[in-house]
Amino acid sequence: MASVNVYLTFNGNCREAFDFYKSVFGGEYPYIGTFGEMPPMEGKETPEEDKDKIMHVTLPISKETVLMGSDTGGEWASNFKAGNNFSISINAESKEEADKLFNGLSSGGQITMPMADTFWGAYFGMFTDKFGINWMVNYDDPAKMQQHP
Repeated sequence: MASVNVYLTFNGNCREAFDFYKSVFGGEYPYIGTFGEMPPMEGKETPEEDKDKIMHVTLPISKETVLMGSDTGGEWASNFKAGNNFSISINAESKEEADKLFNGLSSGGQITMPMADTFWGAYFGMFTDKFGINWMVNYDDPAKMQQHP
């Protein structure tokens, strides 16, 4: 069965927000990375002002729950709206389950990133459903995850 968590999006203050959440919940970040640390993509240069922004951070809240987040930047920044700056993140147990959930939930909605293999080793996609709710679907292939630190 897939697990569901909340993914928060910030407009440049993700690190500050997550340091605050960490001070309340405790724990450590298993991963925190900036846009400047991303591998270069052909035809896409990370603007200097976005390089220190958070590309992804994870903070475990319990054995079953993690709080995840990132900053927005570049072409995505214009879509930022405080109050609607979160997504429901589904972590599927298989690529087939990821496709089934993505295709089912995105029906009648707006796909913002089709399901595809990513540079961080996951199979991932994003969409807004027909009710205006933002979703992310992720599958971490254990075979690919072992190759990445």
